[in-house]
Amino acid sequence: MKERMKTILLVVLVVGSLLQSYVLIFRFPGSDSVVQSKNAYIRTEKMGPEEKPENLLFPDKMIIHLGEDQHTVFYPNDTFYNLVFNRLKGRTFDHFQRRMVSNIDWTKVRSENRGIELSFDSGIPVTLLQKIMQIVPDPLFEGESINKMWLYSVEGEGKIHVMFFSTEGDVVYEAAQADLTVQDVDQLVDFGLSWTPYKMVDGRYYIPVKELSLLSVELPIGEYTVEQMQRSLFSDPSLTRNIREKDGSEIYTDSKRSLQVDQGQQWISYTDPAAPPSNENSPGKDVLAAIDFVNQHGGWNGMYRLWKAGKSEDRTLVKFQQYYGGFPILNTPGFHYGMMELDLQQGTVTSYERSLLYLESGTIQKQMAKLSGGETLETKLMPYIKNNSVADLDPAYLPVLTDDGLRLKPVWAIELRNGTVVTIE
Repeated sequence: MKERMKTILLVVLVVGSLLQSYVLIFRFPGSDSVVQSKNAYIRTEKMGPEEKPENLLFPDKMIIHLGEDQHTVFYPNDTFYNLVFNRLKGRTFDHFQRRMVSNIDWTKVRSENRGIELSFDSGIPVTLLQKIMQIVPDPLFEGESINKMWLYSVEGEGKIHVMFFSTEGDVVYEAAQADLTVQDVDQLVDFGLSWTPYKMVDGRYYIPVKELSLLSVELPIGEYTVEQMQRSLFSDPSLTRNIREKDGSEIYTDSKRSLQVDQGQQWISYTDPAAPPSNENSPGKDVLAAIDFVNQHGGWNGMYRLWKAGKSEDRTLVKFQQYYGGFPILNTPGFHYGMMELDLQQGTVTSYERSLLYLESGTIQKQMAKLSGGETLETKLMPYIKNNSVADLDPAYLPVLTDDGLRLKPVWAIELRNGTVVTIE
């Protein structure tokens, strides 16, 4: 009997020892597993706030078509923008039918019919759009990226047309089933009746018929240190060595990864060349991986929006643009700010660029400023209009570094057909 009890006790001790070893190796109290998949990122010190994907996915603008060639534009953070977008996010879209863009006269649709046009400028993968809108999964549609969603009614018809435009440019998908009535869309369109009128120019962009009022602000800023970024991006910062380049920038490397710091621009470029074998990339999954990476390595100080998720051969280029008060903050050659850029291969970040500067809460000074509209604006645009080079036009903020903080100057941002952005005040 004693021998039996000794055997049972020995088994219990062995099992207990194995369980304790497992806990020590794979888990620490209050933390997640230490053994991670190859695509998981090491949790690092807390820097900027984390952000949920759905808060980074929204249209850059909303064009309201009032009929009789009358239009207006809502921008993020406008009361009516939020109201219309929140209403649309609760509706269901299903049964997608593929059509050719050229089969519909969009100039006529725009000028004659009441409707709502949501712009996603460089495009958003449908799999991400499904995170913020009730889009029923459809194999025909899910592999696409969408740069525009357009809802409109045709006089005499009892249904709403809901169109999703592919970034490929020649294809549009119509949701044959949508739980929206003509009255629903009419009610939302009516919010634009008392808003600033806009007119369409050259079938590509809109200009207000009168001046726009925007805040000109100067805000306090903080700055992440190079040491913080090192601790965030390298598993063992003590193994890194420092290389000073001829242009004054510094490179920190552990022989595998590298962190280049441009002290003049307060800008970092991180690269990790280790990537999985080249297979099919999924832009939607890569964007989610990019968001997770930023959450863990620097965070989001302020309002950001997915600006681009472009697939190129074996990689996905993801860009997030910072906003203030509903308008984008421009990243310029003279002052890198307002943009986060990441390259990914199958969910693994291979490069990461961002500013070390970030906006802090509070305001140093603010005043109301005017952006020109109507004929005055058209005159300023004339050099670009003559060359037929204007692709889009939007209000934006030009960042200027001052002794006290960061000044945001309201400007018109002109996107040219070659992708270049120029500004006029």
